[in-house]
Amino acid sequence: MKRNDIKEEDKWDVNNIYKNDAVWNITFKELQEDVEKIIQFKGTLKDSALSIQKMYEYKVNLHSKIEKLLIYSHMKKDEDTKNDIYRSLYDKTENLLTRYNELTSWIIPELMAISNEKINHFINSDELIDYKFDIIRILREKSNTLTENEEKILSLSNLPLSAISDAFSALNNADIVFPRIKNKHGEDKDLTHSQYLSYLHSNDRILRENAWKTYHKKFSEYSTTFSVLLQGEVRNHAFNSKVRSFSSSLEASLFKDNIDVTVYTNLIKTVRENISSLHKYMKYRKQKLKVETLHVYDLYVSFIEYENIQINYNDAKEKILESVKLLGNEYHQVLSNGLNSERWVDIYENENKRSGAYSTGGYLTKPFILLNYNNTLDAARTLAHEAGHSMHSYMTNKYQHPIYSGYPIFLAEVASTFNEELFNDYLLNTTDNKKFKAYILNSMIEDIRGTLFRQTIFAEFELFIHRLIEEGTPLSAELLNTKYIELNKFYYGETLEIDEELGIEWARIPHFYYNFYVYKYATGIAAAISLFKKVKNGTEIEINQYLNFLKAGNSKYPLDILKDAGIDMSTPEPIINAIRHFDFLLEELKKIEGDI
Repeated sequence: MKRNDIKEEDKWDVNNIYKNDAVWNITFKELQEDVEKIIQFKGTLKDSALSIQKMYEYKVNLHSKIEKLLIYSHMKKDEDTKNDIYRSLYDKTENLLTRYNELTSWIIPELMAISNEKINHFINSDELIDYKFDIIRILREKSNTLTENEEKILSLSNLPLSAISDAFSALNNADIVFPRIKNKHGEDKDLTHSQYLSYLHSNDRILRENAWKTYHKKFSEYSTTFSVLLQGEVRNHAFNSKVRSFSSSLEASLFKDNIDVTVYTNLIKTVRENISSLHKYMKYRKQKLKVETLHVYDLYVSFIEYENIQINYNDAKEKILESVKLLGNEYHQVLSNGLNSERWVDIYENENKRSGAYSTGGYLTKPFILLNYNNTLDAARTLAHEAGHSMHSYMTNKYQHPIYSGYPIFLAEVASTFNEELFNDYLLNTTDNKKFKAYILNSMIEDIRGTLFRQTIFAEFELFIHRLIEEGTPLSAELLNTKYIELNKFYYGETLEIDEELGIEWARIPHFYYNFYVYKYATGIAAAISLFKKVKNGTEIEINQYLNFLKAGNSKYPLDILKDAGIDMSTPEPIINAIRHFDFLLEELKKIEGDI
């Protein structure tokens, strides 16, 4: 559809951030001037705790306002990725943010230059009580921080280096146009990013195959370009790790959150050691689909025949709201307002709209959710997922000082996946229909397959490509295709027939541009499953522990926040528990289906 054809109530209320572009432009000009004034604090930080406090107050307030500009412009840009007006506003904000980073690049070196005795005295003062943990985090990075001039150069490099991921996004979302495909009746069907996912869930195997092969063949046409872009982004990561004296891109990526590299490598090791669970499921899936060979395009369709599984948006919304009631009145009421009167959600696909789904927002805005809703169970669960993100944002913004608002990426997928578990549990407990229960169980199994097992494939691939670049090996499309197929063969086992088109799948994964992001989906679902079980089977204590987890924001290191909630991600236990839960769900499904 055209953007103008969608009802206003089905669009997010972006004008709640700024009434119109004119107000945005006025604010932008004001902040251009305010950014230049941050330099007034330079040279004063060693004088007193009060001097540091004044700097922080100005800096945090300024950053929150720039963040607000950025959120409005990127939301408007994502409504129509070919709209040059909002791309221009977004670029202007990025330039302003670059200027902000340039003019604040002196702060960390200046704090680090204060003697240990004096800075320890300062951070224990009443003036800096709100900023103590942030300063402790800064001082921890002292050995990996450069001189003021070098930090300034690095901050200036952020904008040109971001052109790599921007080019990927433009190519993927705006420039690639897929040809039409045919279903089993020979009818022509449109193919878009959103429709592709819908087709993979179709019972029409010819449609699934045509969608999957056509989709990936289109990416193959640009394989060299995609390999160059990915290589450039990984080189960017390697460059930053080297100049900051880290031993690897992985260590550099995890350091800020105080996460040891063993958390990452332990994930891969633990999943590999328990891969027989996935192999067992692949055999069962092949058996239930009654196919001679199992292909990748057979992995997403439910093998449980159940009609009327379509869930319209309003029905999904109400079910989600019912599922979160156990978390208390505040959580339920805030989310209800957000999904209804406050219009947090941009619901439906429109021409040139950004693909996929996400939650966004800042300290000075409400949370907002971009969807491309298509009336499937998967779309309903995506809404539950993104609502979890948004409520995590709401809680941290309400209960934390702005410097600790938001949350580390390592924790981001925990709250969202937790909401999916609540939603699944609600669906299972509100029906007596065995076929529907089997359908939901199958979808839960698929969720763990896609989030724990598949994201670990991605994590291992991402570690591989970074190590290649660190060794000086170029990322050719052929090399990437070969490795990607090799990993899929191991993880899925002999049951899965590998089609040559699978090799290019890496080219369409935007998360490979996010610098070791994907493993957090896998650790996130492991933590979420454990938290869900604690809340579901626990008391008010466990519920409050979870709510406190949502409220914690960035006020501690992420592993410590999880430990406070009773989850220790430094051990294999949460990963093993998630895989055992996967095994349990499969056995429950087999019982309902009469296969035991």
